[in-house]
Amino acid sequence: MSDPALEVVEFLLTAHLYTENRELDENDLPPRYRRVFWTDPPDDEDEDDETAPIGIERPLVVTDNTARKATGVERPWEAISDLLFTQREDFSGRISLTQPDMATDWYLERADRDQLETNPTIAAAVEDHDDVDVSHTEARERTRSIQADRVWIDSLLDQYFDEEEDAEMLDLVQVRAPEEIEMTLEDLVLTQDQEGEIHKLMKAIEHREYLADIGLREIGKILFVGPPGTGKTTVSRALAHELGLPFVEVKLSMITSQYLGETAKNVEKTFEVAKRLSPCILFIDEFDSVAKTRRSDEHAALKRAVNTLLKSIDDISLIRDEVILIGATNHPDQLDSAAWRRFDEIVNFPRPDRQMRADILRIITNRMEVADFDPEAVADRTEGLTGSDLRMVLREAVLEALTEERTALTQTDILDAVEDFEERDNLKNMDMMSDGEQLIAGDGGDGHDHDHNHDD
Repeated sequence: MSDPALEVVEFLLTAHLYTENRELDENDLPPRYRRVFWTDPPDDEDEDDETAPIGIERPLVVTDNTARKATGVERPWEAISDLLFTQREDFSGRISLTQPDMATDWYLERADRDQLETNPTIAAAVEDHDDVDVSHTEARERTRSIQADRVWIDSLLDQYFDEEEDAEMLDLVQVRAPEEIEMTLEDLVLTQDQEGEIHKLMKAIEHREYLADIGLREIGKILFVGPPGTGKTTVSRALAHELGLPFVEVKLSMITSQYLGETAKNVEKTFEVAKRLSPCILFIDEFDSVAKTRRSDEHAALKRAVNTLLKSIDDISLIRDEVILIGATNHPDQLDSAAWRRFDEIVNFPRPDRQMRADILRIITNRMEVADFDPEAVADRTEGLTGSDLRMVLREAVLEALTEERTALTQTDILDAVEDFEERDNLKNMDMMSDGEQLIAGDGGDGHDHDHNHDD
């Protein structure tokens, strides 16, 4: 359990040291503190000025309110009021240190290595102490970059894109901060091929200066290919979480279906968003919806969009722009050779085999109570199901148990849910029209329309 006094003192000490040391920048502050001190640029700031100030300005002033938001301590001043090196101004509510050196010694006696390693500001101030085994460089490497913070992402989008002019385009692009992505690579079951490609990509990012020096610049454009529900989107998001990068997601089918006349323009602006947020991952889902085999009777606007998309892919680079491009398709047969050539790596996402299904089931149930759970037996019964399907099976098992006021599952609950899932899947695929009459409730159906469109 955390010590409230230690949490508040660390926050006060960080604010003081950051204010005093002008060589430190926003990446030296822990993300939980950056959110509190973040300030957006003035509304009348020159939109074309790329040096316009956004971020965190000195001095950092600590109040009861900011300390509460940053530390989660409900009554910050009460937690530290008996310490000799703290003071509070009653009128403003400002809290500060009267003797920073004493506060530093007090903190170092109580903080563990993990706290120091995740606070570059304090690490920079104490790394020369004889009894401190942490460096500023190590702490900074372990701290997520400010470019991954939600506040930074929102401020940059507000600064560079007009709320009215670009509203339609920005509605089509979803930007996630790494802190908002719950799934990690450790939570996933990957094939050897998928693990290998991810490892190569991470090495390319780590050594991108070397790759630039030797002239290898066409790297970091990957196409994920496989049926729905096999993990294409999930792996891409987890990779963003792992690398601490903003995740820019666009579904091309939405661009083409809603704003056909603006498709080419919106494709260009999607890539512009990614470049502004770099380093980041740009994930283009349903890639086949635009980059499909081109036909002579195709709409002229769609042809322009295809050409714009292919040109934009050519123009973006991991080495130069620090943008990782991941395309995903459920229908590789609809892509033409011009689209295939744009990607330096193709990663297959097949339906999971028996062992993968068993491993996926173990991960899904790791926080559930399941009596006599045998994932291999369930895997034997779920051939052809994807990871997304298995999550739905477990969800249904949990909900069914809750209707009986139970939070503990049994193996039978899960196998019953598998059987129910198969029945619903059969209903979905059956011919709902017979002799001109629609199947209705009471005619043998369950009367429900089940949607099996899941994240990839």
